[in-house]
Amino acid sequence: MEKVLRAKSCNCFKSVVALALCVGGIHFSLVFILFTLFFLPLSKSLLIFALITVFMVIPVSKNSFLAQKLSRFICKHVCSYFPITLHLEDAEAFHRDQSYVFGYEPHSVFPFGIFVLLDNIGFMPISKIRFLVSSASFYIPFLGQVWTWLGFTSVAKKNLISLLASGHSCIIVPGGNRETLFMEHGSENVFLKERRGFVRIAMEIGHPLVPVFCFGLTNTYKWWKIPGKLVQNLTRFIKINPIIFWEMFRSPIPFKNPLYVVVSRPIHVNKNPKPTTDQVAKVHSEFLEALQDLFEKHKAKAGCTNLELKIV
Repeated sequence: MEKVLRAKSCNCFKSVVALALCVGGIHFSLVFILFTLFFLPLSKSLLIFALITVFMVIPVSKNSFLAQKLSRFICKHVCSYFPITLHLEDAEAFHRDQSYVFGYEPHSVFPFGIFVLLDNIGFMPISKIRFLVSSASFYIPFLGQVWTWLGFTSVAKKNLISLLASGHSCIIVPGGNRETLFMEHGSENVFLKERRGFVRIAMEIGHPLVPVFCFGLTNTYKWWKIPGKLVQNLTRFIKINPIIFWEMFRSPIPFKNPLYVVVSRPIHVNKNPKPTTDQVAKVHSEFLEALQDLFEKHKAKAGCTNLELKIV
């Protein structure tokens, strides 16, 4: 049974605050550090850098009252800002006693569409859903703390396996940060042909794979890719987007562009603790075909009739 749900519009000011908390950490940290370097004496600068370092390593909990309150606030108001629409191809295909591996695309500058899938919104017919991101993100002052409060966690293999084994469903962006290297204006390019690790893990544990596509992400920011192979190699090392992005006021707040998230029916896989390369390739091919089909089937509904999907 198909199901379409749309986030309700709410206070614009609160939405801007929510987005600033969610994605503004990098910008705030950069401005703060530059101000410290150029306008404060050396002794105070060193003290502030020491405090930032301590702040980066202080353990934070996603289960505290403040964290849960902030998480609900951010999820609700980010979804209402664009707003984000969720289209489930078959809501009855999901079962609460089963956990899933959601392969979400595209990454773009930031995958805002994931918020409509999280527990705080309540649109999905299952609960205990976690979003997995690059571990490097948690070392960015302020941003790492906020993302921990949101329940985001590291995309490390051991962490993914542990979460799935404990009954959590996991959202991952298989293309990851490297996908930004392939971004183009006027088309959606997803970096998936070489990304098979998430398929292998799903097969090893026997958890269904779920293709997810978000329309409209490419238009949430104006952006410019830094050219050169050196940057590409650096991206692999630091695992952070090699892209300069901005909104009309040069802020981290994205354009108010509607997002349309489509969730496919689950692809069920047989549990196989040691799948062969050919077996993984077969299921990976099924995932790519399902994602392509999902894109073609729904792009008109999302208002992207002329948009093309390229799998690289």
